[in-house]
Amino acid sequence: MDDLRPLPGKHQRAEHPRTPPSSVLVQSLLDDKDVLRASMSDEFDVENLLDTDDILSYCREGIGADVLCKLRRGNWVVQAELDLHGLRSDEAREAVALFLRNGVRAGRRCVRVIHGKGLGSPDKTPVLKNKVHAWLVQCEEVLAFVQAPPTQGSAGAPLVLLRPAGPR
Repeated sequence: MDDLRPLPGKHQRAEHPRTPPSSVLVQSLLDDKDVLRASMSDEFDVENLLDTDDILSYCREGIGADVLCKLRRGNWVVQAELDLHGLRSDEAREAVALFLRNGVRAGRRCVRVIHGKGLGSPDKTPVLKNKVHAWLVQCEEVLAFVQAPPTQGSAGAPLVLLRPAGPR
C-alpha cells in the first residue's frame, strides 16, 4: 500500500465518464415487431373484401369510392416502395408490416408494395400476391389499395393509401 495516493479533488472519488442511454428505444422496437408479427395472418380470407372487376381494389369501410378513383388515376405521388422479390413469406410479412407502420410514422400517404407477378416462380404463379393482399386488408394503417397502372407494375405492385399520421 506504499504506492497508493489520494485521489485529486475535494470529494476523494473517482469520476467515471457517463455514457448517455441509447436514443433508440430497443424494447419499444421489439414490442412493435411482436405486435406486427401477430397482427397479420396468412390464414385470413380476403376474397370477399376485394373488388376484382377488371382491376383489383380494396377500400376500408368509411372511405369513399372517389378515393379509389383518385388512387387509380395517380392523384397521390408514390412516396416510398418496398420490393419483396427474393423474400420468403415470413420475411415478406414482417417487411410489409414494418414498411407500412414506418410509412405512417414518417407521414407518407401513398406507397407501392412490389410483390411481383410470379413469372420467376416454378409454376409461373405468384407466391406472395394473394398473401400481400390479405396482409394489406388486415393492416390498420391501410385505407385503400389498387392495382398499379401498367407503367408502375400493374398486377405485381399495388398502390397503397395509408392513414394520416397522428392519433387514431
